[in-house]
Amino acid sequence: MRRPALYGTAFSQLAVALFAWLLFAFVPSAPLAETEALPDVYDYGRASRDGIGKFYLGREISHVMGHRGAGWLERAQREGQERTDLLIERLPLTATDVVADIGAGTGYFSLPVARRVSQGRVYAVDIQPEMLAIIEGRMEGAGIANVTTVLGTATSPMLPEGEIDLAFIVDAYHEFSHPREMGEALVRALRPGGRLLLIEYRGEDASVPIKLLHKMTEAQVRREMEALGLAWVSTEDYLPQQHVLTFRKASEEAPRP
Repeated sequence: MRRPALYGTAFSQLAVALFAWLLFAFVPSAPLAETEALPDVYDYGRASRDGIGKFYLGREISHVMGHRGAGWLERAQREGQERTDLLIERLPLTATDVVADIGAGTGYFSLPVARRVSQGRVYAVDIQPEMLAIIEGRMEGAGIANVTTVLGTATSPMLPEGEIDLAFIVDAYHEFSHPREMGEALVRALRPGGRLLLIEYRGEDASVPIKLLHKMTEAQVRREMEALGLAWVSTEDYLPQQHVLTFRKASEEAPRP
C-alpha cells in the first residue's frame, strides 16, 4: 500500500504548526508607528438626498454622475450656459505641456486641450471604462493622437509621479468618494511648481441652478487643497456659474526636520 502523503498525517500537521509558531515568535514586530492605521480623515452620518453620508472637512460628498449622464455633458447648450470655450481658451497652457484632465468624462475638454498642447500630451482620467471608450472613439474620429486614456481608481488617478505640468478638474471633484487620497496622489503626479485647477459651481451663489452638494464655495475648496500642502494662487470668476481656482505645488520639497 502506498504511504499517505506527509501533509496528510496528524504528525506533519503538528510539525507545521510548531514551525509557524517558532517563525513568528522570533521575528521582531514592526514599530507601532508603522503598523497602526492612519486616523480616518472622514466623518460619517445620515446621507442627504444627493449625498453619500460621508463628510470631508465639513462637506458631504455627493453622488457620482454615471456614464448614463454623458448626454448632459455633451448637451448643445453647454457652451453658451457655461462658456466652456472661454475656459479652454484661458487655461494657462504652453504647446509642450503635459496635462491631466481628471474626471474627463466624454473628453469634452480633453480633446480641445490636446490641440492646444500639440507638442505635449493630455492624460484623460476617469474611473468609468465606458467614459474612456467614448473618448477613444472621439479621438479616432477627430484624428487626435496625443491623448492617453487612463482608468483611475477611487483613490488614485494612476498617473506617473512628477510628470504633470497642469491638472484640471471640471465639476467633478465634489463627487470624489476619497478626496484626501485622490488629492495626495494628484500632488505626487504634479511636477515641482505644477498647478492644479479646480472648476466648481459657485456654492456661494444661490442663483446657480445646480444642486447644493454639486457646488462648492471658494472657502471650502481652499480648505481642502491647503490640507494637501498646495498653495492657493488665484480665484477667478470669469465664467457665468463657476469658480476657477488655481493652486500650485511647491517648487522644491521642504526639508524634513
